Amino acid sequence: MNLSTRSKPTEDASGQGNSRDDALSLAVQALHTPDFFPAMIGLLRRAAPFTGAFVTTLHPNRAPTHVHDNVRAERRRVVIDDYLESAYLLDPIHDVFLSGATDCAVRLRDVAPDHFRRSTYYKLYYGNIDLRDEMALLIRMPGGSALFYSLGRIGREPRFTARDLAAFRRQLPLIGSLSRKHFENRPDEPPYGLGQSITQALEQFGTDVLTAREREIAGLILKGHSSASIGALTGTTTGTVKIHRKNLYRKLGIGSQSELLSRFLQSVMR
Repeated sequence: MNLSTRSKPTEDASGQGNSRDDALSLAVQALHTPDFFPAMIGLLRRAAPFTGAFVTTLHPNRAPTHVHDNVRAERRRVVIDDYLESAYLLDPIHDVFLSGATDCAVRLRDVAPDHFRRSTYYKLYYGNIDLRDEMALLIRMPGGSALFYSLGRIGREPRFTARDLAAFRRQLPLIGSLSRKHFENRPDEPPYGLGQSITQALEQFGTDVLTAREREIAGLILKGHSSASIGALTGTTTGTVKIHRKNLYRKLGIGSQSELLSRFLQSVMR
């Protein structure tokens, strides 16, 4: 690369130099300061462009902790508060974390259930935030938690490509080292929102009327699995799954997936 090109970096929307070396230098300088995560977002944009950024700490047995976001004030209720209060329970990325995967980069569409985009949850949450695509970075942290960088493209922006994914994966060792360094010798932050896992929430949902199998199938429906996918996961036929769905709807006095989601969220918020 020509040295004259490197000596005069261009600027991104935040006014910060946008060469990788400049972005890395800013992130290192910002360690242990409030400027760290804005600097990290600038560094991550060197791998591939994105618009939205929402950073949380995921915990095995309680709700995520808010860390940083660049969401406009008028959008916070829909994008931030709804996620931290209950939407995280049905997030495929949260499931990836619960499976034990950390220090990884994944695209939402690569880990979501087969009918996720048709699910009421997707339409109500992701539809409201106008998310086009999401890249997730999960960074291992002490105590079994993980730092979750949610990077979003919205509206008509293009989806993340395989090349984008590879670029973020190359950055993981650096992002992980910087993130862990930033939190060194800092006490864990208090939990934000509800203190339960999806397993606990579903175990308690409809216990007075639903069988254990019906609660399991209700959870898979809410996450966006098709009847065929649920059958494969539970070792039953598609026809049996449909019967269970019909029975649980009847027992709950509902007639649609949107009513099922509403009933589930009501039980979570009690």
